[in-house]
This record gives sequence, C-alpha cells and structure tokens, in this order.
Amino acid sequence: MAERFEPKILCFCCQWCSYAAADLAGSMRVQYPTNVHILKVPCTGRVDLTHILQAFEVGADGVFLSGCLLGDCHYIEGNYFATTRAKRAKEILKGIGIDPARVEMFYNSSGMGPQFAQCCTDFTERIRQLGPLRKQKAVAAAAASQAQA
Repeated sequence: MAERFEPKILCFCCQWCSYAAADLAGSMRVQYPTNVHILKVPCTGRVDLTHILQAFEVGADGVFLSGCLLGDCHYIEGNYFATTRAKRAKEILKGIGIDPARVEMFYNSSGMGPQFAQCCTDFTERIRQLGPLRKQKAVAAAAASQAQA
C-alpha cells in the first residue's frame, strides 16, 4: 500500500493577529494539520522574499503567510508589503518551473481561530494534491537534461 504524502508546510504568522488566531484555534481545540509549522514574526511585512524562497531550499513543500486583515495591520501597511512579496514569490517559482500555488497569503484577525485552522487545512490539501516538491524538481531536471541532449 502506498504511503500518503504529508507535505512540509511553513507558515509565517504575524504575532498580533494570525499567531493569536492559531493560539485561539488551539484553545478551542480546533484541529488543523500537524505538518504546518508556524514561525511567529513581528509582522508579515518583515518577511522578505528570500525567506520565502529559502524555505523551499531547505525542504518545505509549501509556504504561506498569514497576516492581519487588510486595513488592520498593527504596522499600518505591513500586510500589503507581504501580499506583494507573496505575489513576487509566485512569479519567481513559476519562472523556474515550480507551481506558484505552493505560496499563498492569508489574512486572519486574532478572533478567527476556526478560520485560521481552515486556511491550514485547505492549504495542506492543496499541497498534498500537488505532491512533493522534490519529486517535481527531479522530474523538471530530467526533462531539462533530455531537452539539451
């Protein structure tokens, strides 16, 4: 029997809203996938493009940022910066042959525990459907080497 693929997912959570939503989900005992690893950041606006891309380099199959609701960022416009960086990361991934759906930006207020858990569940299922990134990279590399021959 084939083993079910469990993706490695990194979530950059702002400390003010999304991390509090994750905490609320835990307090409410709302289940979400255990393969979502949360990294608390002061603001998603502080997450640089290189942080997103390096997560893939070290083994993540998917990366998402979860910030304050648009217009409610504690640092005024940090989540707008994060949205722009997530879009740019998608463009870069597409340019190098990796499905851009492996990056996403979500918005959660501190009172949205169940919604945060749903974001985690939905994103995990999306990445599960895409399959392991390493396998995708190996197939792309093999196709590129065949094209050169």
